[in-house]
This record gives sequence, structure tokens and C-alpha cells, in this order.
Amino acid sequence: MELLQAEDSTLVRNYMNGDEASLEVLINRHNQRISSFIYSKVFDKEITEDIFQDTFIKVIRTLKRGKYNEEGKFLPWVIRIAHNLVIDHYRKSNRMPRYESGPDYSIFAILQDDNLNAEKQLIQEQIQSDIGSMIRELPEEQQVVIQMRMFRDMSFKEIADSTGVSINTALGRMRYALINLRKMIEENQIVLTN
Repeated sequence: MELLQAEDSTLVRNYMNGDEASLEVLINRHNQRISSFIYSKVFDKEITEDIFQDTFIKVIRTLKRGKYNEEGKFLPWVIRIAHNLVIDHYRKSNRMPRYESGPDYSIFAILQDDNLNAEKQLIQEQIQSDIGSMIRELPEEQQVVIQMRMFRDMSFKEIADSTGVSINTALGRMRYALINLRKMIEENQIVLTN
């Protein structure tokens, strides 16, 4: 009974320490939200189940390798994995989401429907995913500066105060981070426009 009340982070830690039951609790706890998310992108029960299984295979492999970054954000992390697998599904099948027509069907409804921009949104999210992966390859002090500056909108003075370095050091780390990111983009021939 204790497992059912445990925080996600505790269950993840337990599973990484060999407690298989903790993973089962996590899967049961988040099954509905993850399945609903996948289904909302693919509109097919069988494909949803396949992607759900593939998602947890990736989750298990990552946890078994000890590569999970413990920040207490298990569900968003799993959703991101599922989302990337949805993108892979569309890339492999070479098609984008379909739009249902029905009695309420109207071309104007589709024109106003944000889902019509699904391809653009998927591309944008893939770009963000690629950038996130590259940022994780940077040295830790460069990662910290990028995250504080770009994602938390902190000033270089705030970054310097927070990390205990001078403003010039914070600026230098940002500069090197951007140089390294440009190199990775060129080496991997990543396109960052949609």
C-alpha cells in the first residue's frame, strides 16, 4: 500500500535500485494520461498501444542504464519520449495526422483549427528536442548558463550570483556554449527552421 502513495521520484529511485513493483505503480498511475496524449496525436487504438509500449521500453532502458536525470519530472519526461515516438511514427509512415469530417464539418473550422498546424508543431517540437539533446552534451557549467539564460530568463548578473562566478565568467561560458552548439549543428547537419 505504501508504494501507491509514494512520489514518482521515490518510485523511480526504487525501480533503479531493483524494485520492479515500483515501475508497475508508475505505469498504472500515468497510463491514462500517456495513452490519451498518444491517442490525441495518432487517433488509432492499436498504434497508441504500440507507441505506449515502445515508450516504456525506452523508459526502462534509460532507467536501467542509470541515465535518468532525477528532477522529479517523471511524467513530462515520459510524455516527451512518447511525443518523439509519435514523430518517428509519422516519419516512418510518411504521413501526417488526418482530420475527421462529420456532420459539423466545415472548411472554416479546419482553417481555424490549431491541429491543422500539427506538422509545423511536430517539426517545431522536434527542433526543440534536438536542441535539448545538444545542450545535454555540453559541459555542465555551460549547460547551467544556457538553462538559466534561455529557459529561466535570468540576467548574467543573476547567473553570476547564483553560480558563484563573475559576470565575465558567466558571459564566457555562454559564449563557449553557443560556439559548441553551432559546431554540433554543423557536424550533425541539423536544420533548425521549419
